[in-house]
Amino acid sequence: MNRRDFLRTGAAAALAMTAGSSFTGADESKPLIWSELLHLGKNMWGDTPRAYGPPQTSLGLDVTVWNEVTEKMSRAGLNMIVIDLGEGVRYQSHPELAIEGSWSTDRLREELVRLRSLGLEPIPKLNFSSCHDIWLGEYSRMVSTPEYYKVCSDLIEEVCALFDGPRFFHLGYDEENYNNQATYDFVVIRQGELWWHDFLFFCDEVSKHHSRPWIWADYAVDHEEEFMKRTPKSVVLSNWYYGTNFGPDTKVVQFFKKFDEAGFDQIPCGSNWSNDTNFRQLVSYCGQTVSEERLLGYLHAPWHSTTKGSRQKLLDSVDQVEEMIRS
Repeated sequence: MNRRDFLRTGAAAALAMTAGSSFTGADESKPLIWSELLHLGKNMWGDTPRAYGPPQTSLGLDVTVWNEVTEKMSRAGLNMIVIDLGEGVRYQSHPELAIEGSWSTDRLREELVRLRSLGLEPIPKLNFSSCHDIWLGEYSRMVSTPEYYKVCSDLIEEVCALFDGPRFFHLGYDEENYNNQATYDFVVIRQGELWWHDFLFFCDEVSKHHSRPWIWADYAVDHEEEFMKRTPKSVVLSNWYYGTNFGPDTKVVQFFKKFDEAGFDQIPCGSNWSNDTNFRQLVSYCGQTVSEERLLGYLHAPWHSTTKGSRQKLLDSVDQVEEMIRS
């Protein structure tokens, strides 16, 4: 059985057993997901000072802000937190990726216990897009080599164990194109069969640990026909849109309906990055557009580091999700 057949059959069966539901539809025994993305690591945007600043050499996470935001998430009724790990953990399999202040695996486990006690389901995120993998250190310049595959496999295995077999594993996989790397010193873009080989490799690695692959779905916008045919239905899609025009002239918005019609489960993603009305509009639009059996829930991504300077932006983002939970 080749990799693609495995993902469409064997992995799907494993996911159905371990997640407690069929991978082809929402689990009625589980509530609608209301989730927030928070950053532990942040070396994901650029490899030079002219590309969003140089990679960080110390973590810079404000634990007080982290605790305040997560506690507010719990009070607001959110039930999931997606943690962008990056270089924020001193992985036992690859400690060379750590920077000053990276959490030990014991520290991370302690935090996962605290988050669960708040009613928040912790979901790991490691972005393997070549546009957002500076956290991989030297391995970000070894994409698609045997050593790269080994390191990525090691990390996925370790993270799945740390999270005690998470229901989902967010792989990122967005914005892998030249426009988003134009200011980088080292540009890497997988195309054609290599893109698909690596994408299915990551899905395979996650699935064999009985977790469900979750990705940003923007690759479909420029590769619609191929994406719809070749992406396994086991993959959860987050079509992300942060604007305010939900009309028929906004191309990315039309993919909420297209993914639904193609049979994909979705967790639409909004943000308060550029405005404070997007999430309200997103939930309203998707609630009317995406079928109930395919709509697993929603994700809010403020795209701000967990620091004092971003505290209010993060708290505001939780307010916006709470508004829709209570509506």
